[in-house]
Amino acid sequence: MTEKRYAMNVSIILGISAVLMLFIFLLVGHHHDIPSQVRLDRGALLGTGSSVAERIKPVAQVSVASPETQREPVKNAAAAPPPARDGQQVYRATCVACHDAGIAGAPKLGDKSQWAKHIAKGLDTLYASAVNGVQGSTGAMPAKGGNPALSNAEVRAAVDYMVARSK
Repeated sequence: MTEKRYAMNVSIILGISAVLMLFIFLLVGHHHDIPSQVRLDRGALLGTGSSVAERIKPVAQVSVASPETQREPVKNAAAAPPPARDGQQVYRATCVACHDAGIAGAPKLGDKSQWAKHIAKGLDTLYASAVNGVQGSTGAMPAKGGNPALSNAEVRAAVDYMVARSK
């Protein structure tokens, strides 16, 4: 019984060794021509006539001007506030995710019966709920519709758009 087990183990080891050797031969054969490809690529790069200095030169240079030669300061584009969007644009970018499908109890745009009870509370209450968020038994409204980048004016414009479409 042990002789059969020994013979079985030896045959398994020889089989695995043969498969491993075959894999190594295939791997070496597949990657055999890589050095010649590298030489060809290097030759194409160096054969263009460009010098090393041209290939490694910096992309840009910084120039520090003295106060006498300094011109008007450049305005920082990041400091400029983004242009305000109208209510429809804000709705399509942020509010549509919940108010089109009625997710988390959100009243659907254009559904007069769902919006009637919200409109009855007054626009100031709607604005406050939209800007600050609200948690209720019927659902949840995240602050600014989950988009903190919105300004209060943009949120109000979106509320006005939805109310106008749902009266």
